[in-house]
Amino acid sequence: MADEDKSQPGSPKRREKARERGQVVRSRELPSALALLVVALVLRWGQSGWVPVWRDLLRHLLAASGRSDMRMVTPLLNWTAWGVIRWSAPAMAAAWGIALFGMVAQTGFVFSPKAIELSFSRFNPVNNVSRIFSFGGLSPLLKSLIPLAFLAYLGASILLREWHQVLHSSQRGLRGEMTWLFVLLYEFSSKGGMVLLTWSGVDYALQKINYERSLRMSKQELREEGKDAEGNPQTKSRIKRKRREMRRKQMLQRVARATVVITNPTEYAVALEYIPEKMGAPLVVAKGRGLLAQKIKREARWYEIPIMENVALAQALYRTVEVGDTIPAKLYTAVAEVLAFIYRAQANLRAEQERRRAASGSAGVASSAGPAGSAGAGTGAPPR
Repeated sequence: MADEDKSQPGSPKRREKARERGQVVRSRELPSALALLVVALVLRWGQSGWVPVWRDLLRHLLAASGRSDMRMVTPLLNWTAWGVIRWSAPAMAAAWGIALFGMVAQTGFVFSPKAIELSFSRFNPVNNVSRIFSFGGLSPLLKSLIPLAFLAYLGASILLREWHQVLHSSQRGLRGEMTWLFVLLYEFSSKGGMVLLTWSGVDYALQKINYERSLRMSKQELREEGKDAEGNPQTKSRIKRKRREMRRKQMLQRVARATVVITNPTEYAVALEYIPEKMGAPLVVAKGRGLLAQKIKREARWYEIPIMENVALAQALYRTVEVGDTIPAKLYTAVAEVLAFIYRAQANLRAEQERRRAASGSAGVASSAGPAGSAGAGTGAPPR
Protein backbone atom coordinates (compact mmCIF):
# COMPACT_ATOMS: atom_id res chain seq x y z
CA MET A 1 0.00 0.00 0.00
CA ALA A 2 1.32 3.44 -0.88
CA ASP A 3 2.84 5.52 1.91
CA GLU A 4 0.76 8.53 0.97
CA ASP A 5 -2.38 6.57 1.84
CA LYS A 6 -1.17 6.12 5.43
CA SER A 7 -2.62 9.31 6.83
CA GLN A 8 -3.99 7.91 10.11
CA PRO A 9 -1.93 7.85 13.34
CA GLY A 10 -0.79 4.49 14.65
CA SER A 11 -3.21 2.56 16.80
CA PRO A 12 -2.38 1.51 20.39
CA LYS A 13 -2.03 -2.09 19.24
CA ARG A 14 0.53 -1.14 16.62
CA ARG A 15 2.44 0.94 19.14
CA GLU A 16 2.52 -2.00 21.53
CA LYS A 17 3.88 -4.29 18.82
CA ALA A 18 6.54 -1.73 17.93
CA ARG A 19 7.57 -1.55 21.59
CA GLU A 20 7.82 -5.34 21.72
CA ARG A 21 10.24 -5.15 18.77
CA GLY A 22 12.30 -2.52 20.60
CA GLN A 23 11.14 0.40 18.44
CA VAL A 24 10.86 3.32 20.85
CA VAL A 25 11.64 7.05 20.77
CA ARG A 26 15.08 7.47 22.31
CA SER A 27 17.84 10.03 21.90
CA ARG A 28 21.27 8.43 22.16
CA GLU A 29 22.91 11.79 22.84
CA LEU A 30 20.96 12.44 26.06
CA PRO A 31 22.84 9.84 28.19
CA SER A 32 26.15 11.17 26.83
CA ALA A 33 25.17 14.76 27.64
CA LEU A 34 24.11 13.90 31.19
CA ALA A 35 27.26 11.84 31.74
CA LEU A 36 29.48 14.68 30.56
CA LEU A 37 27.70 17.15 32.83
CA VAL A 38 28.12 14.82 35.80
CA VAL A 39 31.82 14.48 35.02
CA ALA A 40 32.04 18.27 34.99
CA LEU A 41 30.40 18.47 38.41
CA VAL A 42 32.72 15.79 39.78
CA LEU A 43 35.70 17.74 38.44
CA ARG A 44 34.36 20.91 40.05
CA TRP A 45 33.54 19.48 43.47
CA GLY A 46 36.03 16.64 43.82
CA GLN A 47 39.18 18.49 42.91
CA SER A 48 40.36 18.90 46.51
CA GLY A 49 39.92 15.20 47.25
CA TRP A 50 42.13 14.08 44.40
CA VAL A 51 45.25 15.96 45.53
CA PRO A 52 46.11 13.44 48.30
CA VAL A 53 45.54 10.55 45.89
CA TRP A 54 48.06 11.82 43.35
CA ARG A 55 50.47 13.00 46.07
CA ASP A 56 50.61 9.48 47.54
CA LEU A 57 51.06 7.95 44.10
CA LEU A 58 53.89 10.31 43.17
CA ARG A 59 55.59 9.74 46.52
CA HIS A 60 55.59 5.98 46.00
CA LEU A 61 56.81 6.32 42.44
CA LEU A 62 59.65 8.67 43.38
CA ALA A 63 60.64 6.49 46.31
CA ALA A 64 60.77 3.40 44.13
CA SER A 65 62.52 5.08 41.19
CA GLY A 66 65.82 5.20 43.05
CA ARG A 67 65.88 1.46 43.42
CA SER A 68 67.07 -0.92 40.75
CA ASP A 69 65.33 -3.94 42.24
CA MET A 70 63.03 -5.68 39.71
CA ARG A 71 60.78 -6.72 42.54
CA MET A 72 59.48 -3.15 42.70
CA VAL A 73 57.84 -3.39 39.28
CA THR A 74 54.74 -5.15 40.55
CA PRO A 75 54.16 -2.77 43.49
CA LEU A 76 54.60 0.20 41.15
CA LEU A 77 51.96 -1.15 38.80
CA ASN A 78 49.62 -1.86 41.72
CA TRP A 79 50.09 1.65 43.13
CA THR A 80 49.47 3.20 39.74
CA ALA A 81 46.36 1.13 39.06
CA TRP A 82 44.97 1.81 42.53
CA GLY A 83 45.58 5.55 42.17
CA VAL A 84 43.86 5.69 38.78
CA ILE A 85 40.91 3.70 40.11
CA ARG A 86 40.54 5.96 43.15
CA TRP A 87 40.68 9.00 40.91
CA SER A 88 38.37 7.81 38.10
CA ALA A 89 35.92 5.51 39.93
CA PRO A 90 33.65 8.25 41.36
CA ALA A 91 33.39 10.03 38.02
CA MET A 92 32.82 6.79 36.08
CA ALA A 93 30.21 5.52 38.55
CA ALA A 94 28.33 8.83 38.52
CA ALA A 95 28.50 9.04 34.71
CA TRP A 96 27.29 5.46 34.29
CA GLY A 97 24.42 5.93 36.76
CA ILE A 98 23.16 9.17 35.22
CA ALA A 99 23.49 7.74 31.69
CA LEU A 100 21.39 4.73 32.69
CA PHE A 101 18.84 7.08 34.24
CA GLY A 102 18.71 9.09 31.02
CA MET A 103 17.97 5.96 28.98
CA VAL A 104 15.26 4.67 31.31
CA ALA A 105 13.66 8.11 31.75
CA GLN A 106 12.96 8.38 28.03
CA THR A 107 11.13 5.11 27.39
CA GLY A 108 11.06 3.19 30.64
CA PHE A 109 12.56 -0.26 30.97
CA VAL A 110 12.25 -2.00 27.61
CA PHE A 111 13.43 -5.58 27.12
CA SER A 112 12.82 -6.89 23.63
CA PRO A 113 13.96 -10.44 22.85
CA LYS A 114 13.00 -9.88 19.22
CA ALA A 115 15.46 -7.00 18.93
CA ILE A 116 18.39 -9.18 20.06
CA GLU A 117 17.32 -12.27 18.16
CA LEU A 118 20.28 -13.69 16.23
CA SER A 119 19.96 -14.44 12.54
CA PHE A 120 22.51 -15.37 9.86
CA SER A 121 21.53 -12.37 7.74
CA ARG A 122 23.01 -10.06 10.39
CA PHE A 123 26.42 -11.67 9.95
CA ASN A 124 26.33 -11.45 6.15
CA PRO A 125 29.06 -8.95 5.09
CA VAL A 126 27.21 -8.00 1.91
CA ASN A 127 24.07 -7.03 3.84
CA ASN A 128 26.08 -5.14 6.46
CA VAL A 129 28.05 -3.15 3.89
CA SER A 130 24.91 -2.27 1.95
CA ARG A 131 23.16 -1.23 5.15
CA ILE A 132 26.08 0.94 6.29
CA PHE A 133 26.31 2.82 3.00
CA SER A 134 22.55 3.20 2.61
CA PHE A 135 20.72 6.40 3.54
CA GLY A 136 19.32 4.77 6.66
CA GLY A 137 22.81 3.70 7.75
CA LEU A 138 24.45 7.05 7.01
CA SER A 139 21.75 9.04 8.78
CA PRO A 140 22.90 8.15 12.36
CA LEU A 141 26.52 8.82 11.36
CA LEU A 142 25.67 12.25 9.97
CA LYS A 143 23.66 13.11 13.08
CA SER A 144 26.61 12.12 15.26
CA LEU A 145 28.98 14.33 13.27
CA ILE A 146 26.94 17.46 14.01
CA PRO A 147 27.48 17.50 17.82
CA LEU A 148 31.04 16.23 17.26
CA ALA A 149 31.70 19.30 15.10
CA PHE A 150 30.38 21.57 17.85
CA LEU A 151 32.57 19.84 20.43
CA ALA A 152 35.62 20.14 18.15
CA TYR A 153 34.92 23.85 17.68
CA LEU A 154 34.50 24.29 21.44
CA GLY A 155 37.78 22.51 22.19
CA ALA A 156 39.65 24.46 19.51
CA SER A 157 38.31 27.79 20.77
CA ILE A 158 39.35 27.01 24.35
CA LEU A 159 42.77 25.88 23.20
CA LEU A 160 43.31 29.01 21.09
CA ARG A 161 42.19 31.23 23.93
CA GLU A 162 44.60 29.55 26.36
CA TRP A 163 47.44 29.08 23.87
CA HIS A 164 49.60 31.69 25.57
CA GLN A 165 49.15 29.86 28.88
CA VAL A 166 50.07 26.57 27.21
CA LEU A 167 53.35 28.00 25.95
CA HIS A 168 54.31 29.28 29.42
CA SER A 169 52.99 26.31 31.36
CA SER A 170 56.51 25.19 32.28
CA GLN A 171 56.98 28.38 34.28
CA ARG A 172 54.19 27.56 36.72
CA GLY A 173 54.46 25.17 39.59
CA LEU A 174 52.84 21.76 39.75
CA ARG A 175 49.96 22.93 41.94
CA GLY A 176 49.17 25.89 39.71
CA GLU A 177 49.46 23.76 36.58
CA MET A 178 47.05 21.11 37.92
CA THR A 179 44.57 23.76 39.04
CA TRP A 180 44.67 25.42 35.61
CA LEU A 181 44.24 22.05 33.87
CA PHE A 182 41.22 21.11 36.01
CA VAL A 183 39.62 24.49 35.25
CA LEU A 184 40.00 23.84 31.52
CA LEU A 185 38.59 20.32 31.85
CA TYR A 186 35.64 21.63 33.85
CA GLU A 187 34.94 24.35 31.28
CA PHE A 188 35.08 21.90 28.36
CA SER A 189 32.94 19.30 30.16
CA SER A 190 30.27 21.74 31.24
CA LYS A 191 29.99 23.54 27.91
CA GLY A 192 30.23 20.29 25.96
CA GLY A 193 27.52 18.76 28.12
CA MET A 194 25.23 21.71 27.41
CA VAL A 195 25.92 21.35 23.67
CA LEU A 196 25.06 17.64 23.77
CA LEU A 197 22.01 18.30 25.95
CA THR A 198 20.67 20.84 23.44
CA TRP A 199 21.36 18.50 20.54
CA SER A 200 19.68 15.60 22.36
CA GLY A 201 16.47 17.66 22.50
CA VAL A 202 16.64 18.27 18.77
CA ASP A 203 17.46 14.61 18.15
CA TYR A 204 14.54 13.48 20.32
CA ALA A 205 12.15 15.67 18.33
CA LEU A 206 13.45 14.22 15.06
CA GLN A 207 13.19 10.69 16.45
CA LYS A 208 9.60 11.38 17.53
CA ILE A 209 8.64 12.64 14.06
CA ASN A 210 10.20 9.63 12.33
CA TYR A 211 8.64 7.25 14.85
CA GLU A 212 5.14 8.63 14.34
CA ARG A 213 5.65 8.54 10.58
CA SER A 214 6.70 4.88 10.70
CA LEU A 215 3.57 3.97 12.68
CA ARG A 216 1.09 5.63 10.35
CA MET A 217 -1.70 3.43 9.06
CA SER A 218 -4.19 3.58 6.26
CA LYS A 219 -7.93 3.50 6.87
CA GLN A 220 -8.05 -0.02 5.45
CA GLU A 221 -5.41 -1.18 7.94
CA LEU A 222 -7.38 0.37 10.79
CA ARG A 223 -10.53 -1.44 9.66
CA GLU A 224 -8.70 -4.76 9.37
CA GLU A 225 -7.16 -4.30 12.81
CA GLY A 226 -10.58 -3.51 14.23
CA LYS A 227 -11.96 -6.68 12.68
CA ASP A 228 -9.13 -8.73 14.16
CA ALA A 229 -9.68 -7.20 17.58
CA GLU A 230 -13.45 -7.56 17.58
CA GLY A 231 -13.68 -10.80 15.62
CA ASN A 232 -15.63 -11.74 12.51
CA PRO A 233 -18.70 -9.45 12.12
CA GLN A 234 -20.89 -12.41 11.14
CA THR A 235 -19.80 -14.39 14.17
CA LYS A 236 -20.27 -11.34 16.36
CA SER A 237 -23.80 -10.74 15.05
CA ARG A 238 -24.62 -14.43 15.51
CA ILE A 239 -23.47 -14.28 19.13
CA LYS A 240 -25.52 -11.13 19.70
CA ARG A 241 -28.56 -12.81 18.20
CA LYS A 242 -28.14 -15.87 20.43
CA ARG A 243 -27.76 -13.68 23.50
CA ARG A 244 -30.84 -11.69 22.54
CA GLU A 245 -32.84 -14.88 22.10
CA MET A 246 -31.69 -16.17 25.50
CA ARG A 247 -32.67 -12.89 27.17
CA ARG A 248 -36.08 -13.01 25.54
CA LYS A 249 -36.60 -16.62 26.62
CA GLN A 250 -35.69 -15.76 30.20
CA MET A 251 -37.96 -12.74 30.07
CA LEU A 252 -40.88 -14.83 28.84
CA GLN A 253 -40.28 -17.25 31.70
CA ARG A 254 -40.60 -14.35 34.15
CA VAL A 255 -44.08 -13.56 32.82
CA ALA A 256 -45.37 -16.34 35.13
CA ARG A 257 -44.55 -14.07 38.10
CA ALA A 258 -46.51 -11.12 36.72
CA THR A 259 -49.52 -9.62 38.46
CA VAL A 260 -50.94 -7.97 35.35
CA VAL A 261 -50.04 -7.46 31.69
CA ILE A 262 -50.82 -4.03 30.26
CA THR A 263 -51.26 -3.92 26.46
CA ASN A 264 -51.67 -1.40 23.64
CA PRO A 265 -53.57 -3.79 22.76
CA THR A 266 -51.78 -5.09 19.63
CA GLU A 267 -48.37 -3.41 19.54
CA TYR A 268 -47.08 -3.17 23.12
CA ALA A 269 -47.21 -5.50 26.12
CA VAL A 270 -45.69 -4.81 29.55
CA ALA A 271 -45.84 -7.37 32.39
CA LEU A 272 -45.83 -5.96 35.95
CA GLU A 273 -45.19 -7.80 39.20
CA TYR A 274 -46.29 -6.35 42.51
CA ILE A 275 -46.21 -7.99 45.94
CA PRO A 276 -47.39 -5.42 48.50
CA GLU A 277 -45.65 -7.12 51.43
CA LYS A 278 -42.23 -7.23 49.67
CA MET A 279 -42.12 -4.42 47.07
CA GLY A 280 -42.30 -0.69 47.40
CA ALA A 281 -43.35 -0.23 43.76
CA PRO A 282 -44.40 -2.49 40.87
CA LEU A 283 -41.56 -4.12 38.90
CA VAL A 284 -41.41 -4.59 35.13
CA VAL A 285 -40.58 -8.27 34.58
CA ALA A 286 -41.13 -8.34 30.79
CA LYS A 287 -41.92 -6.01 27.93
CA GLY A 288 -42.12 -6.36 24.19
CA ARG A 289 -43.34 -4.94 20.95
CA GLY A 290 -44.92 -6.60 17.96
CA LEU A 291 -44.31 -10.33 17.85
CA LEU A 292 -42.71 -10.33 21.28
CA ALA A 293 -45.75 -8.60 22.70
CA GLN A 294 -47.95 -11.38 21.30
CA LYS A 295 -45.72 -13.98 22.95
CA ILE A 296 -45.99 -12.18 26.29
CA LYS A 297 -49.77 -12.14 26.05
CA ARG A 298 -49.81 -15.81 25.08
CA GLU A 299 -47.73 -16.66 28.15
CA ALA A 300 -50.05 -14.55 30.31
CA ARG A 301 -53.10 -16.43 29.05
CA TRP A 302 -51.35 -19.72 29.73
CA TYR A 303 -50.69 -18.76 33.36
CA GLU A 304 -54.12 -17.06 33.68
CA ILE A 305 -52.66 -13.62 34.34
CA PRO A 306 -55.02 -10.66 33.85
CA ILE A 307 -54.48 -8.65 30.65
CA MET A 308 -55.54 -5.01 30.78
CA GLU A 309 -55.80 -2.70 27.77
CA ASN A 310 -54.43 0.79 28.40
CA VAL A 311 -52.85 2.42 25.36
CA ALA A 312 -51.18 5.42 27.02
CA LEU A 313 -49.92 3.50 30.03
CA ALA A 314 -48.53 0.65 27.93
CA GLN A 315 -46.60 3.05 25.69
CA ALA A 316 -45.29 5.03 28.68
CA LEU A 317 -44.10 1.91 30.48
CA TYR A 318 -42.45 0.48 27.38
CA ARG A 319 -40.53 3.67 26.58
CA THR A 320 -39.46 4.76 30.08
CA VAL A 321 -38.87 1.58 32.11
CA GLU A 322 -36.35 -1.18 31.43
CA VAL A 323 -36.88 -4.81 32.33
CA GLY A 324 -35.92 -5.38 35.96
CA ASP A 325 -36.58 -1.77 37.06
CA THR A 326 -39.42 -0.41 39.12
CA ILE A 327 -41.87 2.01 37.57
CA PRO A 328 -41.20 5.77 38.02
CA ALA A 329 -43.15 7.81 40.54
CA LYS A 330 -45.05 9.69 37.81
CA LEU A 331 -46.78 6.43 36.78
CA TYR A 332 -47.75 5.33 40.30
CA THR A 333 -51.31 6.68 40.04
CA ALA A 334 -52.09 5.10 36.66
CA VAL A 335 -50.64 1.72 37.66
CA ALA A 336 -52.38 1.85 41.06
CA GLU A 337 -55.74 2.32 39.33
CA VAL A 338 -55.08 -0.73 37.16
CA LEU A 339 -53.98 -2.84 40.13
CA ALA A 340 -56.96 -1.67 42.19
CA PHE A 341 -59.30 -2.66 39.36
CA ILE A 342 -57.58 -6.06 39.12
CA TYR A 343 -57.80 -6.62 42.89
CA ARG A 344 -61.51 -5.64 42.94
CA ALA A 345 -62.24 -7.93 40.01
CA GLN A 346 -60.37 -10.79 41.66
CA ALA A 347 -62.18 -10.13 44.96
CA ASN A 348 -65.55 -10.07 43.21
CA LEU A 349 -64.64 -13.25 41.37
CA ARG A 350 -63.69 -14.99 44.62
CA ALA A 351 -66.88 -13.77 46.28
CA GLU A 352 -68.96 -15.01 43.36
CA GLN A 353 -67.21 -18.37 43.54
CA GLU A 354 -67.89 -18.54 47.28
CA ARG A 355 -71.58 -17.75 46.69
CA ARG A 356 -71.79 -20.39 44.03
CA ARG A 357 -70.14 -22.95 46.28
CA ALA A 358 -72.45 -21.95 49.15
CA ALA A 359 -75.50 -22.09 46.89
CA SER A 360 -74.52 -25.45 45.52
CA GLY A 361 -73.91 -26.72 49.07
CA SER A 362 -77.30 -25.51 50.36
CA ALA A 363 -79.09 -26.96 47.34
CA GLY A 364 -77.44 -30.29 48.04
CA VAL A 365 -78.58 -30.22 51.68
CA ALA A 366 -82.14 -29.33 50.67
CA SER A 367 -82.33 -32.11 48.10
CA SER A 368 -81.13 -34.65 50.68
CA ALA A 369 -83.67 -33.43 53.34
CA GLY A 370 -86.76 -33.49 51.02
CA PRO A 371 -87.34 -37.30 50.76
CA ALA A 372 -86.88 -37.77 54.51
CA GLY A 373 -89.70 -35.35 55.26
CA SER A 374 -92.14 -37.01 52.90
CA ALA A 375 -91.41 -40.38 54.46
CA GLY A 376 -92.23 -39.07 57.92
CA ALA A 377 -95.52 -37.59 56.73
CA GLY A 378 -96.59 -40.87 55.23
CA THR A 379 -96.12 -42.80 58.48
CA GLY A 380 -97.77 -40.26 60.79
CA ALA A 381 -101.38 -40.63 62.18
CA PRO A 382 -104.17 -39.15 60.13
CA PRO A 383 -105.74 -35.93 61.41
CA ARG A 384 -108.76 -36.17 63.45
